[in-house]
Amino acid sequence: MHKKMLVIIGTIALLFLALFIVNQYKTKQAIDGGNNSYEKNDLNHSTIKQMDDPLYQNQITPNTLNQVLDKKESMTVYFYKPDCSYCLETTPILVPLAEELNIDLKKINLSEFKKGWDSYQIEGTPTLIHYENGKEVARIEGYNEESVFRDFFEEHVLKEK
Repeated sequence: MHKKMLVIIGTIALLFLALFIVNQYKTKQAIDGGNNSYEKNDLNHSTIKQMDDPLYQNQITPNTLNQVLDKKESMTVYFYKPDCSYCLETTPILVPLAEELNIDLKKINLSEFKKGWDSYQIEGTPTLIHYENGKEVARIEGYNEESVFRDFFEEHVLKEK
């Protein structure tokens, strides 16, 4: 009986070890072989799950955004968190609308770049900011209907084009 119990416990331990190894391998594959534009290898699980989702492409890092702003260029940036319920509702509205209007909407994942909260005065997610000549000119926060985002784009982003 005792020997049988040791065999069962050993088998269960081996199964857990195998699951751990497979999970680590899949995570490494996603980071190394996926669309990792985060310039780092230690990514949150929620980020890894979204890496191949077309709605979450066009990522930039805060360093890239700062370079654009230092050059006094214009850019529209969507600040979000992969596990934010309002972001999960907003992204499927906002991203297709930006594509429809031919707007190059950049995205910054605040789960990966926590300093972005303070650097860009983000009080909550989602937050959409438009910069002109390196300065913030417009901001919209929280979940909104498509018409609100459309008005934002037309008033602040498309007027430049």
